[in-house]
This record gives sequence, C-alpha cells and structure tokens, in this order.
Amino acid sequence: MKVCIAEKPSVAKDIAGVIGASQRKDGYFEGNGYQVTWTFGHFCTLKEPHDYTDRWKSWRLEDLPMIPPSFGIKLIDNAGALKQFGVIEKLVQQCEEVINCGDAGQEGELIQRWVLLKAKCSVPVKRLWISSLTEQAIREGFQKLTDSGQYDNLYAAGSARAIGDWLLGMNATRLFTKKFGQGKVVLSIGRVQTPTLALIVQRQKEINAFVSEDYWELKTIYRETEFTATIDRIKNAEKANKGLAYLLQYEFEVTAFERKEGKEGNPRLFDLTSLQVEANRKYAYSAEDTLKHVQNLYEKKFVTYPRVDTTYLSEDLHPKVEGILRNLTEYASLTASILEKPILKSKVVFDDKKVTDHHAIIPTGVTPNHLSQEERHIYDLIARRFIAAFYPECKVSNTTVLGKVGQVEFKATGKQILEPGWRAVYANEARSKKEAAEEIVLPDFTVGETGPHEPRVHQGKTTPPKAYTEASLLRAMETAGKQVEDEEMRELLKDNGIGRPSTRANIIETLLKRRYIEKKKKNVFATQTGMDLIDTIQNELLKSAELTGNWERKLRLIEKGEYGMETFKQELIQMVIDLTNEVKSNQYRVISIEQEAQVQNEEKPKKEPKAREPKEPRSRESKEEVPIESLTCPKCKSHLLRRGKTAYGCPDFQNCGFKIPFEFLGKKLSDKNVFDLLSKGKTAKIKGLQIPGNPETIDARLVMNGDFNFEVG
Repeated sequence: MKVCIAEKPSVAKDIAGVIGASQRKDGYFEGNGYQVTWTFGHFCTLKEPHDYTDRWKSWRLEDLPMIPPSFGIKLIDNAGALKQFGVIEKLVQQCEEVINCGDAGQEGELIQRWVLLKAKCSVPVKRLWISSLTEQAIREGFQKLTDSGQYDNLYAAGSARAIGDWLLGMNATRLFTKKFGQGKVVLSIGRVQTPTLALIVQRQKEINAFVSEDYWELKTIYRETEFTATIDRIKNAEKANKGLAYLLQYEFEVTAFERKEGKEGNPRLFDLTSLQVEANRKYAYSAEDTLKHVQNLYEKKFVTYPRVDTTYLSEDLHPKVEGILRNLTEYASLTASILEKPILKSKVVFDDKKVTDHHAIIPTGVTPNHLSQEERHIYDLIARRFIAAFYPECKVSNTTVLGKVGQVEFKATGKQILEPGWRAVYANEARSKKEAAEEIVLPDFTVGETGPHEPRVHQGKTTPPKAYTEASLLRAMETAGKQVEDEEMRELLKDNGIGRPSTRANIIETLLKRRYIEKKKKNVFATQTGMDLIDTIQNELLKSAELTGNWERKLRLIEKGEYGMETFKQELIQMVIDLTNEVKSNQYRVISIEQEAQVQNEEKPKKEPKAREPKEPRSRESKEEVPIESLTCPKCKSHLLRRGKTAYGCPDFQNCGFKIPFEFLGKKLSDKNVFDLLSKGKTAKIKGLQIPGNPETIDARLVMNGDFNFEVG
C-alpha cells in the first residue's frame, strides 16, 4: 500500500478522486493500492524553550542566550491535530511507500518532512510536485513522481529559516523585554518583523519632521499649450513677481521640437507580491486577504500555485498557452485577436532560468464558477494580466517642446498612444491621475517660431513623503527598502528581499496585531509604541533591511545547494551571542516604551491568554548612574544619567548643573513626561500640579525655558 499525505482534506479528496482511492475511511481515503490522508497545515513546530529545560520557563537575563544543543520538534497541542496525526502515524508504519503531496514550496516541504520525522517514517518517500490542482495536473504529476531526496535542499532551507527565526525571536524578545520593557510590556523582536517595522518608522519620522514650504513657479501658455520654466523653484513671492514682469516684456520662442515614437512593454505576469500590490492599489485589499482569495482560487482549480516569486513561465508551458487562452471563454472578445496567429515564445514571458519552484500565477483554463466578489476581482486581475502578456506592445508618441522667453527657458511634454496594443485589455478601466496627466497630445511646433503668450505665477506647497500603503510596503520589503520602479531591477533584487512572498502578508498582520503599526484608510503608519520600540533597539543589525535581505539571499542559496545550512545556523548563533553580550553590557535604558493602553486613538485589542511570568528579583541598579535611551542633556549634550533616587542629570553635573527631578510641583513625572521635555521642550497637560502658596491644584503643561529650567506653561 502507498500512503499519500496532502496538506488539506480538500486537496486529499481531489487527489483520491484522480488515483482511484474512492473508499472513505476515518481520516483517509483508500482504494486502488493507495491510502490518501492529510494534515491541517502545521502539525509540528519547533520545541519551545521550556521543552529543553525548566530553567527557560522564566524570562531571566542571566539565562540568555538560549542555544539548544540540537533543535527538536513537537506536535502542536490541538485535539484534532493529535487525532489526525495518529491516523498518519499508523498508516506510515504499515505502508511500503509514502508520497509527499504537500504544498509544492518551502513551507509545504517543511510541514510534511516534520510530520514524517515525527511519525518515524522508515520507508521510501516520493514527491508529488504540481503547479495546479486540476485533474490533468494531478494525473501528470503522479506520472512524474521524483525521489524525495531531490528536495533535501528545500527542506534544509525551510529548517534553517525556522531555526533562525527561533534563535533571534526567542532570544531577542526576552532580551529586550527584560532589559528595556521595565516589566510593563513585551517587546517583540523578529528577524523579518523588526526591519519591516523599522522601514515604516523611518518613513513616519520623515513625515513628522517635514515642514511644508511655499514655492513659486513661472508658467506660460503658448498656442494653448502650457509650458513650465526649467529654472529652480522660486522661494519667495517677490522674486516670482519680478520674474513675471520680466516675461511680460518678451514673446515666446520655440527652440526645439522632438516627436519620437516608442513602445511600452507588456506588464509582467503576476508573482504573489505583484498581485498583492495590484489588488491593494485597485481594490484596497490587504495583502493577507489577497493571499486568502488567490489560495481559494487555487484550491478550486481556477489558477495555478500562488505562493511564487517569479513573473516568468517555464518553456515547457508554451504549447499549453493557446489552449488556456481558448478556454477563457468569458474573455473571448479579448483573446480573439491573439489567437489568430501562433503564440510567440518570447523570452519576456518564457524563461526557464527565471523560474524557481513554480512559474508565475496564471489561469488554468478551468471556467470559474461560484466565486465571491473578492475572488472574482482577483481572478479578473490574473486573467487579464495573462491575456495582456501575449498582446503586441503599446506604441506611443512622446513629444518634447523647448522654448524661451527672453533668457528664461521653458519645457512642455506630451504623450499620445498611437496603437494601444496590450492596453486594449484594460480599455474600460479608469486611468490613474498620473496616466491621464501624461497623455497630452501636443500640436506641431516649428523651431524658431515666436508669438505672444500668457505668463503667470503658480504658487504651490512642498509635500511630505508619502505614507506607506500595503502596496508600497510590499514593494519595499521585496527590494529591501530600495525605491525601485523598474521591473527588471526588481527581479534582480528579489533574492535580497525581506521575507518571502508567502510570509510578507503575515508579517504585516503581525505588526498590526501587536499594535506597532495601524492602518488609516489605505495608509500604514507606525504607532508611538512601534516608534519607541525601534528607538530602543540600538543594534542596527536587527533593524537593517539590507542585512535581513542578505540572510534571505543565503536561505535561497541553501535551497540551491550553494550554501550550508549549518553555516547559516552557526552565523545566527554567533550573532545572537554577540547581540546578547552587547545589550547586557549596554547601560542604556528606554524612557518611553508606550504601553498599548497609552497609544492614542487605538481600539483596545482583544486579550489573549498568556503564560504567567514569575516575578524577578528587584534590580540593584537603582542606585547606580544609568544612561537612559541615549537622550542627551540639552545644555552640554552629554548622555543623561539616573542620579540616585531624585533626578536625571548630566555626568558633569557640578559644572553643567542640568537636572530633571523625578517629582516636580507635587507630581511624579512619568517617563513620557521626561521624554517630551527633552525632545519637545514641553509636556502634555499634567493634572494636579501643586503651585507653592496656592491651596488649589492646577492642570497645566511643564515647559523648559531658555535657561534650561522648568516652569508651568
């Protein structure tokens, strides 16, 4: 008997139907020499710290770093999973061969290997590797079963990823929580989560620090065409008005005219990230929701495997493309013109060297039915992108006109679509403001012609950097924070992205759940909690998108057999040891790790059960001089110290004299009050201040004056 193990009951049912295992049993199907069973995703997980030793049950600095001598796995604590694992274990012990039918990707390989390891599988294992769940794909997959050993590197990469996340997440979270959390809040640190948060915080700081400025530009209308002066923006109105007066003295003269035909290349097929980006841009779907909808479409056999990071098709798919296009009957009006000729085998679409585990996401050709509105939207995006890939390129005419008024030079540009090509697939869709602004048809001009014009002054304001949307955040994660518009360049940077396409949505949701970020309409912002956490982390390695991208590159090299799993693991172990020693010896203390209850305008999160942590002995550091969060004395710029039990002050107190008392006007100052005084020069309103000589308390702000003293403001 051969045992097939799928990742979901629905997939097991599809496989059983194709290979003739038609008898339903308790936890599996049987027939035709096969038994087909299933998991529910992750049945096993890496052991937790307390599984290795009781000492690691409590969170104590002295126990860090936690480096197990070897990493073990355990079954998750779930009654349904335990029961189903019992079925798998029994079948595996009695069979002659196992066929791994898990999701054909790194995570799917890891899930299945851990289950087989836990079930003590000792028989040969084959691998089913398919890109869609259609009957034809499953049948062809069973005809091409390969030895499981061919995917050992994929399993090694999955194991290295899981162990790396455990080493850094478990150790760094405890390390920063115990060192800086002050017993009030858990500071969650992650290999991918933290650099992603750092990107958002950096953008948030740029927005917060931005000061809008007025500017003026000289413009003029000549022959119903608007021209803009090519000089730098003018910083004051008086100078702009002088410029306008100058322009009124001269006629407009055309100095150059160029109309050049060009082509706009077809949009790439979708990988998961680009699909999530487009769905967020067009429908405001979150990355997680898009992944859920496309996964449903895959399991319903309407699209191919979605957790992919390539925008290319394998060359052996070329003969099948025509049939898929013909089966897209509801798009017949769009496919008719390209089916009149043979489908070209273009390197822009078909390239084996650019395909990794799977090819790009495309329709299977199975006619979709019973779709939700969201699934219909996602399917339409995929189908149209697939069709557009085989259309002719879009031909355009780009026009540039240069002119001058006196000595001031002007420029106007326009674009005209000559032949829509692939744009015809999207003819009925609303154009973006940017696209509409670019498509301006300019008249013909003759070099040397002159004439009257209508100059004017345009006043504008500089705008702050744009907040991240999920779409732009996904792109930033894909390119390790680099601003890249060119698709070819993005393709080259994918190996160094933060996280994998299949995990990025979960990372964003984790940051939202932990209230480090929040969404306002389509925009993503860092909360004060998230900003405080990033400011607390002095070690740049934990926050670096580029370095995290380098880890991702090494994980991909492990997949290819070009880098050792043990080498990667030892590098991370050494990093965790170095990080732990650095933070333990670092005497900086955080002033303002905001608790979730203090974050303004946030809903209270649902409480989740958590293990009670034993109380730790009171720290003996309270009498020592301890630098806090690297904030500096506003007077002499030295790091502030906690001086005994009365005040913060600078190291050279005798000469400088600056201090902030722990208590002022009868009120104990919170860390937030101190932080605001040092960073903003004033606090929020404090209730119950006792003014000497006044029997009644008042509510007021504290303000740092020009003499670096504090007064009621």
